[in-house]
Amino acid sequence: MQQQIKDFLHSLQVEKGYSDNTIVAYRNDLNQFLDFVEERTEVEAWNDVDKKCLARYVDVLKNEREYASSTVARKVAATKSFFRYLTNNGLLEENPSATLDSPKVRKYLPTSISVEEVERLLKAPLKGTGCRSVRDAALLELLYATGMRVSEVVALDVEHVDTKNGCVHCVSSRNEHRERVIPMYPRAVDALQSYIEEGRPKLLQDEEEDEDALLLNHRGHRLTRQGLWLIIKKYVRQAGLDDSVTPHTLRHSFATHLLNGGADVRRVQGLLGHANVSTTQVYTKDNLREVYDETHPRAK
Repeated sequence: MQQQIKDFLHSLQVEKGYSDNTIVAYRNDLNQFLDFVEERTEVEAWNDVDKKCLARYVDVLKNEREYASSTVARKVAATKSFFRYLTNNGLLEENPSATLDSPKVRKYLPTSISVEEVERLLKAPLKGTGCRSVRDAALLELLYATGMRVSEVVALDVEHVDTKNGCVHCVSSRNEHRERVIPMYPRAVDALQSYIEEGRPKLLQDEEEDEDALLLNHRGHRLTRQGLWLIIKKYVRQAGLDDSVTPHTLRHSFATHLLNGGADVRRVQGLLGHANVSTTQVYTKDNLREVYDETHPRAK
């Protein structure tokens, strides 16, 4: 049974190009379901799983484990996707999850902070000295200038930043074959230029080391997602902002401020890398550079 899960995850990664983070989430959810099957049922093969078994699993998730409805919905979706794979590949005659309902998930509007609060946050690293402060100033400006995801920012290499033309080449963390070019306002470009020329060489402890990463940690290696979060939390506190502010808050603020400035939702969709415009429309109450310059608070 474990082998079928491995085969399914392999198909998601190779055939559909799912990101490593998505694969890890699917693996965890399906292994949890497998644990339930092996420990609480007499099922010995996937073709023994029936609707009653699936209903019991959902009940355990909701009432025994007390997961949030969004978490239960994600785990149910992973299970349904797995059984659809088994059925489509002839490993099952009938899909037992075909009529399995997912719990309704309350949709929360993404939170953002005001332009003034963003300004306080971006100024926080400027109070420090040294190469880390230079890096952190560039990092914060980059996040707000581009609206990139954390995974996309830490994956950037130096070659992806074009300070001459004021843009960054971002390869989607969800689809390695999809690239978008995102413009940046001058202050972000200047901050990155200063970091690349002055801060980064000091962080790169071994000048002969083959490290292409744009953002480096204190050991001279690529900054991790966890490291980035800790940096943001540090400056959130220094700026006197609410503890709930995260790196993703800057992404939300980027989109909200552009749309409030009059940007077209489909243009913002392109900047954010959303596959569907409906994802971008949660922020709302032909040239990306032109739209950016006219609507981003810092581009004026």
